[in-house]
Amino acid sequence: MTVDTYRPRRSVLYIPASNDKALAKIGTLACDAVIIDLEDAVLAADKKAARDKVAGILAGREKRCEMVVRINALASEWGADDLLAVAKAEPDGILLPKIGTPLDILEAGDLLDDNSVPDGVKLWAMVETPRALLNIGAIAEPGRDPASRLNCFVAGTNDLVKATGILADRRYLMPWLMQLVLAARAGGLDVIDGVANDFRDLDAFAGECAEGAAMGFDGKSLIHPAQIEPANRAFSPSAEALAEARAIRDAFARPENAGKGVIALDGRMVERLHLAQAEKLLAKAAVIGA
Repeated sequence: MTVDTYRPRRSVLYIPASNDKALAKIGTLACDAVIIDLEDAVLAADKKAARDKVAGILAGREKRCEMVVRINALASEWGADDLLAVAKAEPDGILLPKIGTPLDILEAGDLLDDNSVPDGVKLWAMVETPRALLNIGAIAEPGRDPASRLNCFVAGTNDLVKATGILADRRYLMPWLMQLVLAARAGGLDVIDGVANDFRDLDAFAGECAEGAAMGFDGKSLIHPAQIEPANRAFSPSAEALAEARAIRDAFARPENAGKGVIALDGRMVERLHLAQAEKLLAKAAVIGA
């Protein structure tokens, strides 16, 4: 994503479409994005009723909060109906679960195009299966073409643990998470880290957020409002990082450095690629008010 189109996604909160109490609080939450969930959080018997509620939920959306709807897998009995019904309500994004190949993205995009859904409705993709991980570079490639609508990856860590049989320990997920970040960057996509299941241990959660930010994730997917503040803090630029960015910007702005590709700053070499990084960080900080 370019700075011009930057939308913060530091905190992305799942809310079941069947949970009226939680839905009523959306306007009071400080999260950057909400995912209205029609999939895992909704029982089979309630799926159609949950789908029918989406239009009303989105009609009262808060403009500052990005609104995404996770539908059921397109291969399921609910998926195609979910996609078209949700698209009519024009959310900011539709999250596709259980993707496995680029074709899953392209077919969903074609369905939206064939039904004249506005280009502003983007596609997000859950990466939660071994097949998706094996194909992750190819799945990210459509992100380079705006016509594909692909906009963001979300790590489905719980499903990956279940599908692979690894111990539910983040250490064993690390190689796959790093591969996911790499593929997202190659495709020009945002990428959101997986959930932390123990929402009561906020110290551990904050540590996981800091780790995710260091790994290059844009934000964290959440299961409880108490996790919003630690996520926003971890995925916002620190005061130290902002001070360094300003120093780099100001140094290159000096007349004596005009036209120079490399300068010395505080005893270290700084290149124009560092200036580009600094300017991007400062622009993002301005958007989130950091």
